Amino acid sequence: MNEATAVARDQLVSDMKAVIADAEELMKATAGAAGERVGAIRARAEESLRSAKARLAEVDDELIDRAKQAARSADEYVRQNPWGAVGVAAVAGLLVGVLISRR
Repeated sequence: MNEATAVARDQLVSDMKAVIADAEELMKATAGAAGERVGAIRARAEESLRSAKARLAEVDDELIDRAKQAARSADEYVRQNPWGAVGVAAVAGLLVGVLISRR
């Protein structure tokens, strides 16, 4: 998964958390509203919020597991190929140095 996808995914998770928080605040604000229809809508909204929280927690856990797996893979590669990792780091440092010196 590339960095742009990871950033977009993180932004989506952040946006979903904000929507859930806003919906919960709206539910609290309308707690005193009476009426059969309002009650039915509130019940559906509460169920949707519970479902969204559960899915968001699953996605969050999955993302953490994937990040841990990527870190383990990188660690394993570096341990198996230490000089290759040093070479890649040196080339990356050289490129960053060249880019910085152009400014």
